[in-house]
This record gives sequence, C-alpha cells and structure tokens, in this order.
Amino acid sequence: MIRKPWKSLRFKMLYLFVLSALASVTTAGILVLIAIAAYETDFPYLAPLLKLMKDEFGIPVVFTSACLLFFVFYLFALSRSTIRYLMEISQGIERIAAGNFDYLFQIRGDDELGVLAENINKMTAQLKLSIEEERRAERTKAELVTNVSHDLRTPLTSIIGYLGLVEEDRYRDEVELRHYVRIAYEKSMHLKTMIDDLFEFTRTSGGMGLRLASINLFEMLGQLTAQFRLQFEQAEMECLLSLPDHPIFVCADGDKLVRVFENLIVNAIQYGKDGRQVEIAVWSDSGQAVVEIANYGEPLPASIIPFLFERFYRGEHSRSRNTGGSGLGLAIAKNIVELHNGVISAASDQVRTSFTVRLPLAK
Repeated sequence: MIRKPWKSLRFKMLYLFVLSALASVTTAGILVLIAIAAYETDFPYLAPLLKLMKDEFGIPVVFTSACLLFFVFYLFALSRSTIRYLMEISQGIERIAAGNFDYLFQIRGDDELGVLAENINKMTAQLKLSIEEERRAERTKAELVTNVSHDLRTPLTSIIGYLGLVEEDRYRDEVELRHYVRIAYEKSMHLKTMIDDLFEFTRTSGGMGLRLASINLFEMLGQLTAQFRLQFEQAEMECLLSLPDHPIFVCADGDKLVRVFENLIVNAIQYGKDGRQVEIAVWSDSGQAVVEIANYGEPLPASIIPFLFERFYRGEHSRSRNTGGSGLGLAIAKNIVELHNGVISAASDQVRTSFTVRLPLAK
C-alpha cells in the first residue's frame, strides 16, 4: 500500500511529464536564441540554413517541432530508471516462473513498482514454502506407505505361516493346533489394531472436523481410570488420581480427547510396570487445563524424547514391537491435541516419566 500518495507512480509520471516539458521548452528556447544570434550575425553555413527554415516553415513551427523532439528525448531519458526497473521485475518473474524461487527483487522506492516487487517477494517466499511442504508431504506419504507395508507384513506373515501349518495338518495333536490358532488370532488382533491406528492417524492428520462440547476433565478422567481398573490389576499396578476441588472444563471433542488419554494410560501401563504405579493429575494454570500422566518405570533417554510423537518412531522404551505397539499412538495423540489448540509434551528423569497435555480452558 502506498503510504505517501505524492510518491506514487502516477505522480512520478506526472513529475516526469512536467519536467520533460519544461526542459524541452527551455532547450528549444536556448537553441532558438542561438539561431537568432547566428542569423543576425550572418554566421557562415548556418545563417542560410536558418533563413531557409524560416521561409519554408516559420519560426513557430520550427520551435514547436524542436520542443516535441526534445520532450520525447527528455521523457525517455528521465523515465529510463523506471522502465529499467519494470523490465527487471518482468525478467525476475520469468526466473521465478522457471523455478528459481530464491530470486528476490530489490525494493526501490515507495511507489507501486516497489510495492509490487515487495508483494512478489512475499508471494515467492510463500510459494516456495508451499512447494517445500508439498514435497515434504510427498516424502511423508512415501515413508508412511513404506513403514505401513513393513509393519503390516510382519504379523500377516505369521498369520499365513501358522494357518498354513493348520491347513496342511502339520500339527501333532489338538493342543498344538489350538496353540497355532491362538497365535494366529493374536497376530490378527495386532494387525487390526495397527490398521485402526493407521486409519485414525490418517483422519487426525487431515485436519478432521471436531464436534466441540463443554467437557469436564474431572469426570472424564475419573471414568477412564474406572474403565482401566482391570488392566491396572492385571499389571499389578496402582493408579493414583489427583483431582482438583472444582471441575475443570474444556471445549473439546469428547471422543477424540478420550483417545488421547487412553493412549497415554496404555503407554504408562506398558512401560511403567516396574514402578508399580501410575499417577494422573489435573489442574488449571494460566488459562489452561493441564493433565499429567506419569509412571515410575525405566526412564526414557533424553535423546529420544524429541522424537516420541513422530509417527512410527521406535525406541526401546517408546514403541516396541514386543509390546504390540503400532508406532502411531503418540502421533495420534499429538494430532488430536493440536487440533484442539493444545500442546502435548514428555519429560523423564531417573525416577519418573510423565506426559503432559495442556488445553485451553472453556470460556
């Protein structure tokens, strides 16, 4: 936007027009005076030519013609920098169109051409960013397909192998038959879990719509811990729930938010068995609702914490095939929390590992 109208291209062209007119009239006037002096002094060779021009065209016509010629000359000379800048912009656009998104225009002046160059620079930077994001998305898609193919092939190979043994009657007795069928069933359930997680990850990564409602975290987490009572008992773990004296409300999609806390509780049970205890705490802080789920199992190395929420990341503590994880649980949780304008983070020391979810309080 032009902040000073008198510096706009329209006024600049008006200035050039007026200046060219004044300069042409002045130059033509000086030349006429010189011609008159040469005519009166009967200057050799020049005086006869001037007399001929006077007799043939007249002084007004000659003076006007000289003014027009000088006006065109001065107009081209004075507008040369503007025309050159316009050509630089045109050539720069050709470079950008050819794929050179690192090219930047120099901003000269506050007129429309300067604003145009600045806007093209912004557009080029945004276009470069969009193309990089698109390429990154393509790489991500390729990595996703590769990882999914690899992860799904493992249980599928086991299922085919054990069912093949059953099909070919290669078992000694019914006990061994049931053993093969049980393994095939467990691998099938693992495969189903991975496919469900992949579907959920794809949905949450695509910016899915949310059915927002006022959610009481006090009640939600109380119900969740009750639902996980059997899992805690089977793992021989104790769940300590710390809730505030007053309800804490957030505006969220209840079904999606439950998935987040379910994933975090399942992780705490799987990887915190040695600590025999899971702590779930809720409080409010600076306009945010904070939920922390912690366990006292083996600590996470500091080097892997930044990668915990990446899809298919596998560390010996985070997403191990031995525990049946799909490598997508924490990535799904991160996507859902960010869809709610929240933040999820992890921390670990020699004693305690915790995952913290921060969500805006309902207004």
